[in-house]
Amino acid sequence: MKSYWKFLIVAATVIVAALIVSRAYTYRYRTAGTITVTGLGETEFTSDLIVLRGSIEVEKYDAGDAYRAIERDKDRVVKFLSSHGIAQESIQFDMLEIEKQYSSIYNSTGHYQGSQFSGYLIRQAFVIESSDIDIVEEAAREISSLIADGISIDVFNPSYYYTKLDDVKLDLIGMASADALARAEKVASNAGAKVGELASSRIGVFQITGANSNEEFSAGGSFNVSSRNKKARVTVRAEYKIK
Repeated sequence: MKSYWKFLIVAATVIVAALIVSRAYTYRYRTAGTITVTGLGETEFTSDLIVLRGSIEVEKYDAGDAYRAIERDKDRVVKFLSSHGIAQESIQFDMLEIEKQYSSIYNSTGHYQGSQFSGYLIRQAFVIESSDIDIVEEAAREISSLIADGISIDVFNPSYYYTKLDDVKLDLIGMASADALARAEKVASNAGAKVGELASSRIGVFQITGANSNEEFSAGGSFNVSSRNKKARVTVRAEYKIK
C-alpha cells in the first residue's frame, strides 16, 4: 500500500513539473514571438499666425493728466500700426495698470528720512494677433521709432504659431507608425519571418523646434514659438507579433 502511494506522489510531481516547464516554454515563446521597433515621423512647416506683445506707459503727478496722456499715446500707437497695414480689430489693449510712485528722502548726512508721493505710473499692455506675418514683422521692427516722438513703449519679440497643428500631429503619427511597420518588416525579413498583427503601440511626446536650430529635445516635449519656420517630430514605439 505504501508503495502505491509513493508511486502516485512521484507521478503527480512529474505532471506538475511538466506543466511548469510547459508554461515557461509558452511564455518564452510568446515573448520571443514579437518584434519591438521605434518609428519616426518628422516634417517642417511655416507658422500662419503671429502674436506681438508690447506696452506703453506714462508718469504724471496728477492722475487725470496721466490718464489723458496714456489715451493720447494709445491713439498714436494705433495710428502708427494702422498706417503700416495692421487692422485695428487685430489690436487689443488690456486694462490699465495704475501705480502710485514714491521717492525716498534723505537728509544732508545721507540718512534715510522716509518717502513722499511723487506721482502716478500708468501702464497699458497691448497684443496684436494677425495672419499677415510679414506686415506685423515690419511694423515690429519700426515701432520703436515712436520713442523719438516721446512715447514710452516696449515691444517684445514676436511669437509664431500654426493654427492647423492638430493636423500636423495626426500626419506625424501616421508617418511614425508607417516607419515603425517598415522597420519591423525589415527585421522580420532578415530573420526569415513575417510581421503579424500589432500587439501594442505607444506615442512619444511631440517635439516642435525651430527648423534650422540646435534646440535640445525635452522629456516633456518642446514647443517653439520664437521661430517662424518650425520642425515637428514624434516617435511611435510599436510591438508586432511575428509569424
